[in-house]
Amino acid sequence: MKTPKNDVYTVSRLNGEVRQLLEGQLGRIWLNAEISNFAAPGSGHWYLTLKDNFSQIRCAMFKGRNQAVTFRPTNGQQVLVKGNISVYEPRGDYQLIIESMLPAGDGLLAQQYEALKMKLAAEGLFATDTKRPLPANIQKIGVVTSPTGAAIRDILHVLARRDSSIEVIIYPTPVQGTDAAKSICDAINLANTRAEVDVLLVTRGGGSLEDLWSFNDEGLAHTIYNSGIPVVSAVGHEVDMTISDYVADLRAPTPSAGAELLSKDADNKAQKLLSQLSRLKQAWQHYQLKKQSQVQTVEHRLQKQDPQRRLQMYEQTFDEMQLRLQQAMQTKLHAHTLKQQNLSNRLANQSPQHRLTLEAQRLNYLSAKLNDAMDDKLKMSEQRLAHRAQQLETVSPLATLSRGYSITLSADGKVVQSPSDTCIGDTLTTRLRDGSVTSTVVEVS
Repeated sequence: MKTPKNDVYTVSRLNGEVRQLLEGQLGRIWLNAEISNFAAPGSGHWYLTLKDNFSQIRCAMFKGRNQAVTFRPTNGQQVLVKGNISVYEPRGDYQLIIESMLPAGDGLLAQQYEALKMKLAAEGLFATDTKRPLPANIQKIGVVTSPTGAAIRDILHVLARRDSSIEVIIYPTPVQGTDAAKSICDAINLANTRAEVDVLLVTRGGGSLEDLWSFNDEGLAHTIYNSGIPVVSAVGHEVDMTISDYVADLRAPTPSAGAELLSKDADNKAQKLLSQLSRLKQAWQHYQLKKQSQVQTVEHRLQKQDPQRRLQMYEQTFDEMQLRLQQAMQTKLHAHTLKQQNLSNRLANQSPQHRLTLEAQRLNYLSAKLNDAMDDKLKMSEQRLAHRAQQLETVSPLATLSRGYSITLSADGKVVQSPSDTCIGDTLTTRLRDGSVTSTVVEVS
């Protein structure tokens, strides 16, 4: 979009024009991602963030849309969503306005199926005017299916009952599994190369979406479209619709119905009626796809001008302010709670009871320490006393006496060291190890 050089924008105008550019260029998209920051305020709207390992985007899903969601989203859940890229103008953030939400595992195949169906319809592969009529006189039918499945048995039974002259050539192929689509394409191409049948019946019995997924392959769709031999698709049951049903020249609701379409009864009226009914259903389905695409285009154009979008933006602003207020209140409450806990702890630390408890603990500690010191002092004194006693024992006269020596004392208790210390007639006492002897001096020499 070109603007004059001197055109000065306001922020509001800039955000508004960016929103229109994004909505006009990208439109509706599918997104597979993980939920985080999920919030569901009282307004009934949902706000969340979708993220992968590297990026994230804010999203809003308004009440009219989220009421159709069959599960309650949770943080960490992998989901598949469809929505429109927009800009939340008050904040200048680009966001995704979600229209539908599915669990990723359940919705991925359905989303891929719808996307491929719309793509091939836009390319003209489903156009009614490209459908080829079936041959008037069918003599050989090529059946592309599993040779061991129930479908081939039902087809052979119907053909034998209605027209046993029709020859059947089976082009065996797996109809389920990773490589089944390629094998089916190879079988169709082989039939075209050999050019030995009048019509091809591509078929299998019923099953789940995963079981029938081989028939929703883009390569198979182009192979059927480019086939030189008319192709009838008879996959699953009446309610099952696959890409091969849309692109084939004729669709039969079941394998048995396909055999009836390709065989003649007595007057051929039933076969014509079934063929016309099948073509009518196919034309109606193509018409529905075309109108669905037109409705989506008009709906997208209408959404850009819809006053409800402006109302939703105001509601989103209100919800955001409410969530921010709740968060601020919770933060404030948490801060006051921490402050109260801190004051309570400080008060408890200053409490007399707390101080008494601490002093009692300190007294017990000091008492135990004093007892330990007294025990240590007593032990040290005992050790010193034992040491002194041993030293005293070493120098004691008694120790000398115990070795066979004796001490002689005079009457006044003095030790007699020399004969000159005595006189004849003195009484002497001799101290021995275990007693004493009293004697009288009769001679001094």
